[in-house]
Amino acid sequence: MRRVRGWWRQPGWAWPARVRGAADPLLALAVAVLGLAQLAADRGPSRPADLLGAALLVLLCAPLAVRGRHPRAALTALLAAVLPYVLLGYPQAPLGPPLVVGVYTVGTRHGPRASAGVLALVVAALGVAFAVDPGRPGAVDLVVTLVSVAAAWGVGAGVRLRRTQLELVEERAALREQARLDAAARAVAQERLRIARELHDVVAHSMSVVAVQSAMASQVLATRPRLAADALAAISATSRDALGELRRVLGVLRSPDDDPEGLAPVAGLADLPALADRVRDAGVPVELAVTGDAAGVPAGAGLSAYRIVQEALTNAVRHAGPGARARVEVGCGPAGVDVLVTDDGGGVPLPGPAGSGRGLVGMRERVDVFGGDLEAGPVDGGGWRVAARLRFGGGP
Repeated sequence: MRRVRGWWRQPGWAWPARVRGAADPLLALAVAVLGLAQLAADRGPSRPADLLGAALLVLLCAPLAVRGRHPRAALTALLAAVLPYVLLGYPQAPLGPPLVVGVYTVGTRHGPRASAGVLALVVAALGVAFAVDPGRPGAVDLVVTLVSVAAAWGVGAGVRLRRTQLELVEERAALREQARLDAAARAVAQERLRIARELHDVVAHSMSVVAVQSAMASQVLATRPRLAADALAAISATSRDALGELRRVLGVLRSPDDDPEGLAPVAGLADLPALADRVRDAGVPVELAVTGDAAGVPAGAGLSAYRIVQEALTNAVRHAGPGARARVEVGCGPAGVDVLVTDDGGGVPLPGPAGSGRGLVGMRERVDVFGGDLEAGPVDGGGWRVAARLRFGGGP
């Protein structure tokens, strides 16, 4: 049963707005047709059916068309049409369905206090109707009618209470879910803070030891080589311990599903020939030229230069078009690395305005880390050009 209710309450199965908007007018029309049928079939002592009676009955049912938005106003308007109808002596049987629907709707939307006024009008209208009825109904009939009206309101109140309970349950469930998410976010933040502190402790302590021992070793290297050797051994041991601690701490951040290749050494300028071979296999001929002392480039700068070349060649493979060629020029110097990647293809930029694609954003972030410069854009005659400058060592 819960699955059925869940299926019915899913947003995808909710009634369309047009259907919901047309439900009340259609119900009002159905009740009016039922009332007209009862009016035409009545053969009692009441006034026979005529055009005026039919018009009053339709007018009486019309307020039901707005019962969903204004239930009390709709019932009050319905009662205003009841009085002339009963005073003219028309049969009262057709009044039952619209009254029941109107009272039920008030019960679904309003509590006892808010419903008291309009319910008092219902009782008064029924009293007048029974007083002027030519059939002279007895007190039992009046009591049965009042009980029916009260039952209609009670059913509506039960529906309202059930809806309120469901809303409270859903609200509490939403609050519990939000509290769970907040607790998880706090736990993640606390864990990140703990890891950051642990990383700081490991790195700060180890680097302090390395700095002190290396300074001492450099001072006594010529005069006391044995002491310098002990300092270098301490540096080596401290570095290994720090590396092990860093791996242990960073392992906390690694998901069990991570690719084991993620533990491989980071890429650098020495890996550019293999990268060029993979691009050639993808169908784009690549010329690679690396000048200068690539071994003297720091690992971080070498990785950033490699990633910039990789992104530029990836863009060439995707957008340069058939028959395109690419050229990579990397110049390594004591103060920085210059990267130039060009292709003679279509020169189609990455999605978005010039310089706003995700690939270019990644390149720019890597260049900014080293205080460098990045230029990327189409070239005259077709093609695309990426020029980057990574600075290190205090050079201009």
